[in-house]
Amino acid sequence: MDKRWRQLGDLLVNYSTAVKPGERVMIAMGEVESYPLAYAVYEAAVQAGAYPQVQFISETLRHALLKHGSAEQLSWVPEIEAYGMDWADVYIGLRGAHNLHELAAIPSDRLALNQVAQGKISTMRWQQTRWCLVRVPNEALAFQAETDLETITDMFFDACLLDWESVSQTWQAQAEVLSRGNQVRIVGRETDLSFSVEGMKWLALNGKLNMPDGEIYTAPVTSTIDGCIYFEFPGVLSGRLMPDIRLRWEKGVLVEATSSANQDYLQQVVHSDAGASLIGEFALGTNPYVNRFCKDILLDEKIGGTIHIALGRAYPECGGTNKSAIHWDIIKDIRREGAVYLDGRVILEHGELKNI
Repeated sequence: MDKRWRQLGDLLVNYSTAVKPGERVMIAMGEVESYPLAYAVYEAAVQAGAYPQVQFISETLRHALLKHGSAEQLSWVPEIEAYGMDWADVYIGLRGAHNLHELAAIPSDRLALNQVAQGKISTMRWQQTRWCLVRVPNEALAFQAETDLETITDMFFDACLLDWESVSQTWQAQAEVLSRGNQVRIVGRETDLSFSVEGMKWLALNGKLNMPDGEIYTAPVTSTIDGCIYFEFPGVLSGRLMPDIRLRWEKGVLVEATSSANQDYLQQVVHSDAGASLIGEFALGTNPYVNRFCKDILLDEKIGGTIHIALGRAYPECGGTNKSAIHWDIIKDIRREGAVYLDGRVILEHGELKNI
């Protein structure tokens, strides 16, 4: 086994989730290719004195549910998964990549119905456990990133095996400076979007919740969201690619949401509940080693020099109050065109953080 898997397993158990003796650890192994990391995490958890359990999940299995299930089955919140969130002190999700088009033939209304049920499990995870999610590289990820397996695996490990104590200090210091600001403005291609962050905190994600990690995030005051934004990268959710997403708000109300493909699913998502049409999160990507768009949000939102917004659920630790079963991150590339301002001062331009 590649020794980097054991290095990462140790990192996830002893740094990311800080597992203690006697704690219950749920390891959710997604797709069979994530087994080497599942083994490494299990081994590290045992060595830490914990009680690990492994659960297998797969988008191929989900496809069978979406294809054949009744409406009641699609909206059913999986009981064993829900119980696992009650049982576990720590949840480590090893999300192996899968065929991005696995669910392409599933009608949008069926997919949206199941997405709400899945969102309820996600909400239980972040409310009830210490957790960390990992996107495990495999051939499927290499294919959708338009590269080879060795390249994407090396990028993954380079981005994961950082000196987390050092980068955490840097990012947290930047977050503290940003927390003194009140008004965000994003400009760029077909974009001029503003909102207040007054009273909100900016926080740095530093390998505790995702691996690889690297973002500085906050929550808008939803009633102040005003203007438009265009996304150079396609939005990706449940295997649906939505290129050329354009969103526009007027005084906190979403008045336009379009894409050049799968627009019916986009509409299903933004109208899935009362909070889904609002921005719950705004963030800056900060990991210098994540440099390739992979059509996978767990990696793409960390790309250094980009920004992203999440429609739906806000993180209350920032002060955000927006509630939704949806939390959908969409990436905008600021590296070539555009800038982000805080109280009129440039904080991101040409992919570089400034004045912080």
